[in-house]
Amino acid sequence: MATSKAQRIGIIVIAVVMAVGTIGSFFIMILANSNQVADQQKQQEEYNKQLEDYQKQMAEAEKVQKEEATKLSAQYYDEFKQYEGLPEAFDASKVKSLVKDDLKQGDGKEISADTPYRAYYIGWNSEGKVFDGSIEGASLKAPIEGGAGLIEGWTQGVQGMKIGGARVITIPGDLAKGLTPSADIKEGAPLKFVIMALPPAAETQS
Repeated sequence: MATSKAQRIGIIVIAVVMAVGTIGSFFIMILANSNQVADQQKQQEEYNKQLEDYQKQMAEAEKVQKEEATKLSAQYYDEFKQYEGLPEAFDASKVKSLVKDDLKQGDGKEISADTPYRAYYIGWNSEGKVFDGSIEGASLKAPIEGGAGLIEGWTQGVQGMKIGGARVITIPGDLAKGLTPSADIKEGAPLKFVIMALPPAAETQS
């Protein structure tokens, strides 16, 4: 059956409306994707800026730390260098408890469990082998922060000494746990440290 003119016009109108709707949807999708890409680019730019700012802050902090480490090394190297010859073999079987031997009395704050301080140190095993320390050639590394993260024997061993002082601590095996085992550090073996306590960073920079 042939379609009337009105029917043909109706069909054409429907087709046009459908085409317009499809094209409109297509352009809406393109616009939405474009907005999404723009948002992602903006977020990436903000992230890049934050990362750049963070890197600058870290570089500046590292510069300040290196400058202070150099200054402290010049101030304390000669004094701490004298303890470099202390490491020697000792009888591990005789180390039954924590022993503290003061080499120099400090004149600063007395160290307790929550006292902020930094330290130079030399650590050695019962064979007299130095496994770590602050002396590096003709200078000192940056001092370590006292407090959390150190083995129990160290934490107990420095209590009672004063900032500016130096002490040898002999640590029994049960208080020496926590260090990464190596050729020079045996699990459960006693260790010795000579420690020089320094003021915390906030005091040396003030």
